[in-house]
Amino acid sequence: MAPRAKLEVDIVSDVICPWCFIGTVRMEQALKQANVDARITFHPFQLDPSTPKEGADLRERLQKKYGIPAERMFGRVEQAARESGIPLDFEKVRRTPNTLAAHVLLEAAKDRGTQGALAHALFEAYFLEGRDLSDGNVLAAIATKHGFTEDEAIELIGDSAAQTKAAEAARSWSDEGIGGVPFFILDQKFAISGAQSVDTFVKVIERVLER
Repeated sequence: MAPRAKLEVDIVSDVICPWCFIGTVRMEQALKQANVDARITFHPFQLDPSTPKEGADLRERLQKKYGIPAERMFGRVEQAARESGIPLDFEKVRRTPNTLAAHVLLEAAKDRGTQGALAHALFEAYFLEGRDLSDGNVLAAIATKHGFTEDEAIELIGDSAAQTKAAEAARSWSDEGIGGVPFFILDQKFAISGAQSVDTFVKVIERVLER
C-alpha cells in the first residue's frame, strides 16, 4: 500500500451545530477513504452568541428565530445524520447552550493533543445523550476523559479572559465572511463550506493533494 498522504484540515464549527457534527464525520470518512493522514484543528464559531450563559429552551429559541415549529426542522437533519452513522435523536435534545465555555476547553485541548476526541465527545454528549452543555459540571466531567483534571476544567470554564478570547476568535471568522458552519480549510489553501457528501469531500481532498 502506498504511504498515506498528509494534509492539514481546519474546521470552523460549533458543538451544538448538527451539520458540524455530520460534516466532521463525513470529512473524517473521506480522509480515511482517500488514505490521508490529517492533522485536524477545530476553531470556534457561535451559532447564537446572544444565548444566555445558562442556556435556553431549544424549541422556543428555534421557533422565535425561524417562525416555524422546531419539530419541522429536525427530520431532515436526523435522516442525514443517520445516513452518516450518527443516531441523532432530537427528542433527547431539549436545551441550547451558550458554547463559549466548550470552546475554551477545545482551545486548551490542542496543547494536550486531545482536541479532536474532545470535540467528538461534546458532539455526542449533546446530540446523542441530550446533556446540557451550559452546565459547567457536565463540561468538566467530559473534559476529565480528555486530558484535563476536574480542577483544571472548572478553572478554565470560569476563566473570563479565556472566554473573551474564544468569543473574539469566533467573531473573527464571521468578520472574514463565514456566515455558516461547518467550514473546512485544507492546507490553508482550499476552502469548502457545509456538510458535503463523502464523495464530494474526497474529490476536494484529491484536488488539493494534486496541487
